[in-house]
Amino acid sequence: MRYRKLKADYLFTGEKLLTGENVLITNDKGKIINMVNEADAGEGLEVFEGIISPGFINAHCHLELSHLKNIIPEGTGLVDFVFKVVSERHFEESEILSAMEIAEQEMMSKGIVAVGDISNNSLSAKQKKKKNLQYYNFIETSGWLPQVAEARFEKSKAIFEEFEKDGMPASVVPHAPYSVSDELWKLMIPYFEGKTISIHNQETAEEDIFFMEGKGAFIKMYEMMNIDNSFYRAKKIRSVESYFKRFSSAASVILVHNTFTQQQDIDFIKRYKNEAQMISFCLCPNANLYIENALPDVDLFVKNDCNIILGTDSLASNRQLDILEEIKTIAKNFPSVKTESLLKWATINGAKALQMETTLGSFEKNKKPGIVLIENVHGENIIEKSKVKRLI
Repeated sequence: MRYRKLKADYLFTGEKLLTGENVLITNDKGKIINMVNEADAGEGLEVFEGIISPGFINAHCHLELSHLKNIIPEGTGLVDFVFKVVSERHFEESEILSAMEIAEQEMMSKGIVAVGDISNNSLSAKQKKKKNLQYYNFIETSGWLPQVAEARFEKSKAIFEEFEKDGMPASVVPHAPYSVSDELWKLMIPYFEGKTISIHNQETAEEDIFFMEGKGAFIKMYEMMNIDNSFYRAKKIRSVESYFKRFSSAASVILVHNTFTQQQDIDFIKRYKNEAQMISFCLCPNANLYIENALPDVDLFVKNDCNIILGTDSLASNRQLDILEEIKTIAKNFPSVKTESLLKWATINGAKALQMETTLGSFEKNKKPGIVLIENVHGENIIEKSKVKRLI
């Protein structure tokens, strides 16, 4: 068996950023054999400039929207963005499949090894069966009108069963608090047990306004979609408070975007989370800038010792599917966040959130996490000109 001995200026293990005297030893398939001091590594070292890291985890993506790249303009705000996605996503199947294949190749070239992917249909299954990347499939369910709850749930359940039949991890998940009726929640809840669940959370300030007061831009959205919202009465509570307790049986809960999440929301989540649960806050900063020209308060999540993970969202709301670009945006806007933390968010934290930590996310013996090199760094800091490439 051929071994590879990899050394760089820095070696990130998934937990710690180590200096360059450490050598990573793998077999030719990328299985981790050991990590040793350079003095004990012997001959045949491959030496690189930069940071060696486990492969990246893209914890939130919409692969099926890849064909909408450059279709929806920036800065529309979430309500108009959602309307444009719903109204403009219908292309020929061949175009959608081709765009997904290209997008997946891009993710692979950018060092991504696993994806938490939103699926509204089973079209992406054809690409995912190739097993180029590991996927956790979130079968997204929506339906604001109570009378459509059963039909919407049965559709999602059928897609979920199709993914599971093909051996692909999946769960039935709500799209967002403002798009799921109480009746639809009741049908979904039994399917949360032991699963990883995802939900779009507080991506716009309008979300809390709607749940607190029953007013704001979401009223316009329902009108644009010809949805009769007259049945709804404001709950007079914040968005998170309206739904979070419904996830009590889930093993892992991923709250996505969190652009307008505040301390009181984090306090509520900590108070009512199941003790055995993992709660993760997935940040997709480039998509937040693309849609709302806003960023989540990253320092708030750090201060609260939250499990932070990273996602790209879709090519409808991002120029690329590249976790390193998400890291750069955070590093630029929140300079107090250390490289070690950023890389942890991009690797082991995401692997744990997707329940993939036994094989991915860190350089532990017998894992095959993928190995990437981050080049053009300044000391240990990732900068604008930094680039990533896959070594294994």
